[in-house]
Amino acid sequence: MKFYCDVHRKEDDSGYRITYSTDGEDFRYVDSPTEMPVGPGDRVYVDTIPIIHTDAFIELLGKGAEVYYLRRLTLMEATRQRLGIKSKSGRADVRTLMAIEDKWFKEVDENFLFMRRMISAFRTLLDTEARLNNQYDAVSEAEGQHLKRPKDSAEAEKIQLAEKIVEEAGKRFATYNKIAEELGISDDNHLMGREALAELLTYIDFTKSFVKIRDYLGLYRKRSRNEKYSHTTRQALNRLTISLMNSEPRALDEEEVLMRIWLTFRRETQERLAGIPVQQQG
Repeated sequence: MKFYCDVHRKEDDSGYRITYSTDGEDFRYVDSPTEMPVGPGDRVYVDTIPIIHTDAFIELLGKGAEVYYLRRLTLMEATRQRLGIKSKSGRADVRTLMAIEDKWFKEVDENFLFMRRMISAFRTLLDTEARLNNQYDAVSEAEGQHLKRPKDSAEAEKIQLAEKIVEEAGKRFATYNKIAEELGISDDNHLMGREALAELLTYIDFTKSFVKIRDYLGLYRKRSRNEKYSHTTRQALNRLTISLMNSEPRALDEEEVLMRIWLTFRRETQERLAGIPVQQQG
C-alpha cells in the first residue's frame, strides 16, 4: 500500500502535523509517522522529512516499509499549476504528491537518515562558527574578548561532531575508509576533509554516471546559469578539495577530486561484489 503524506508545521509552531491518504479521498491526521498504520512492504511518500522525525522514519524502515521523499520541493508548485490546484491545504498537497511520478522521489535508508541528522547539526555549527569569526574580526580587541569564548566553544563542538560523523561513516559506508586512504586524508590532520567526504557519500549516489553526479553538484562543462544543483553538497566537495590543496580550489580541481572518489568507489564496489557468491548478491 502507498501512503502519501504532507508534512507541515503546526500554526502554533509546536511541532509538525502530518496529513496522509492512501487513495486521495480518505484523509487522516497524525503528529508522528509512527502513528500511521504502516506495515511490511508499504511505501511512504513524503514531501519532506523533518530532522526531528528521523527516529520515527527509521522505525518505519524497521517495520519493513519503504520511505521516499520528494527530490525537489519546487515540483509541488509546478504540479499544482498543472493540475489547477489553488489550495495549499494538507489535503491539496497530498493530492498534488499523488500526481507526481515516482521517479521524482528518492528512497532513503537508515544510513542516510542517521547521517543526515548529524550532518545537519554540523552544518549549523559551521555557519555559527563563521558568523562568530566574522563578528570577532570586525570588533575591537576589548570587544572581541566577549566573543572569544563562544567562538572557541563553537569550534570545539564542530571538531567533536566531525569526529562522530567520521566514525559513523566508517561503520556505515563500506567504501569510506578506502576512499579516504586513496585521497590521503586518513590521518588526524585531515579531520574536516574526512567529514566532508562523509557528506558526499551520504548525499551522492556514486553508482550513477559521473556526468550525472557532476551535474548534481553544478560542475557544468559549459557556462550555465542553471541553479538547480545541490549547493550544500557542492560546499562539502569544496571543503574536501581545500583540505587536499591547502588553497582555494578551482571548479576543475573539485571535479578531479570528485572523479577520484567516483573511480575508487566503483573499483571497491566491483571488487567487493566479485568476492560475493552470485546467489548472495541479489
